[in-house]
Amino acid sequence: MSQPFITKNMTNKSKLSGAVLYVSLLAFISFAVYILYINQEVFYTAHDRSEFLFGAPFFHALLSKPFGLMQYAGAWLTQLFSRPAVGTGVLAAVWTLIFLVGVKVFRLQNGAVALMLLPVACLLTSVVDVGYWIYVSTIRGYWFSQSIGYLVMLLLLWAARSTPRKWHPLWYLIGFCAYPVLGWFALLFILCLVFADKLTWRELTGIVLLLFTAAVWRTLLYSNLRPDDVILAGLPRFITPSDSSEHLSVPFWVLGAVSILMSLGGRYLNRPKVTAFIPVVCAAAGIVFTLSLMFRDRNYIDEMRMVRCAEDDNWQEILRMAEENKRPTTTMVFLKNIALMNEGGLLDRSFKLGNDGENITNPDSLHVSLLDIASPLVYYNYGMMNEAIRLNFENAIQAGFSPFYLKVLSRCALAKGDMELEERYTTLIHHLPFYGDWQPAPVTQKVKELEKAYSDELTGVENSDSYVVNTISLWSDSVSKAASEQALFYAMLRCDSHRFWPSLRNYVKTHMDEEFPLHAQEAYILFMDKAPEKKRMMLPVQQDVYDRYLKFWDALKRLGRPGATLREVGEQMRGEFGDTYWWYNIFGRKIFVINNGNFGHEVQS
Repeated sequence: MSQPFITKNMTNKSKLSGAVLYVSLLAFISFAVYILYINQEVFYTAHDRSEFLFGAPFFHALLSKPFGLMQYAGAWLTQLFSRPAVGTGVLAAVWTLIFLVGVKVFRLQNGAVALMLLPVACLLTSVVDVGYWIYVSTIRGYWFSQSIGYLVMLLLLWAARSTPRKWHPLWYLIGFCAYPVLGWFALLFILCLVFADKLTWRELTGIVLLLFTAAVWRTLLYSNLRPDDVILAGLPRFITPSDSSEHLSVPFWVLGAVSILMSLGGRYLNRPKVTAFIPVVCAAAGIVFTLSLMFRDRNYIDEMRMVRCAEDDNWQEILRMAEENKRPTTTMVFLKNIALMNEGGLLDRSFKLGNDGENITNPDSLHVSLLDIASPLVYYNYGMMNEAIRLNFENAIQAGFSPFYLKVLSRCALAKGDMELEERYTTLIHHLPFYGDWQPAPVTQKVKELEKAYSDELTGVENSDSYVVNTISLWSDSVSKAASEQALFYAMLRCDSHRFWPSLRNYVKTHMDEEFPLHAQEAYILFMDKAPEKKRMMLPVQQDVYDRYLKFWDALKRLGRPGATLREVGEQMRGEFGDTYWWYNIFGRKIFVINNGNFGHEVQS
């Protein structure tokens, strides 16, 4: 075979390998951009629920623990997510540096450079698999600290491998001294350096001495921490007193393992026969790994967007989303009803948009509810300032004084007329990126009216969905039009005739000369038929509403055959009657667990 033919064949193979590499890189980059794009609302919520306080106390509190400096830097960078495009752009830039530096560190060539897609895939997965832990996690700076820590570790490793072998014991010492800054990445640095070349007896002796010194150091500086919290300081672990999610630490264990394997097998990875298939395998593995662990749920994203709109009093956008989402969660139901309260039409549209709250999709054992997601905001909009403030402090003490809690506290202080306190909260917010001109929204007339309508007393009980419903349903003696509407509505949600009749009587009194709302007519017809008062209250209703009520019961009798479950019949009737109060009363999920036990028994008897 002639030499020119061999040369031409090798050139063609080289071009093919290069094309495969570039196509694989482009495929993974396109995938990563898409994942970052569809999670923009998650990143905004990440900044909104992540604590960063300007000043020495917060800085020193983090620096008192190993890995604290990385967490401090990560906490500040996380605030860039207040403009999701900016934050994701910075995060993508850090990952690009990780890829480029990693190629140099592990001395990857040709198709083997695609191996650095695996660490990037791990870091990408770590920011899209958190799920509902985003509301309760106490890990400061999580969203950036791991990427920054890994980048610094790679830079140290690059510097170490660029020096003569005899200098390695000095680099082990540097890695040991960098532990308070890098945490578990300092250990990863030493392991990668050890496995990069064959270990000598002198180096082994030095490492043993370092381990002995580390044990002494731990006793002197970190005796208040458990040994595993010291050795793996900074490695994210999602744990509460009642819940834990070990799978959320998987991306970081894989990140460490891949880094060590690249150090160990670097001399074998650049062989032509090996590098030929590496790009496709790495790109595919990275994509599959991310997709298999990423948290995906439409309601998860819609909840976040609704909370964000509620913070800005953007009620029309909330209603637009409510019209599109047919299976809302409890939080979405509450925010939708607050939007209707502000925009009008609560008793005409609420059940058309649905009050049948779905359980959140949560693969973990973690229990997250309205209390964690939006309850301070809900209480604020109902004028219950003391409860809102108490909940803000209770949640913030556990999860941190994030922008979400600071903004609600500022709005509560403004509503209560405490301008000095409002200025304190606002000043803290002004230190955050992009919040230099932020001011709390003016207190709406509806909030002012509700705040005056009923005494805002601290009950000291655990606030929940049912607590909101029960409390507001007791406003039946208020002279406020807004409060009487809310009292009637929540009495209807309770499916309790004993609360409905006094609420309806007060509503009629405060809304004289106004049309009888559709859903109030539906509830009135139902309770008049199944649970009338001894002293009847006669009100005119539309004939077509009454005729539809008769059709509802005819369909219920026809479909309620022996052996049919309530859920089956409800699903069959949802299409025709799911927009009515009658359907909710009989078949609704009844997300509000009522303490008195009278949960729709009048109708179901």
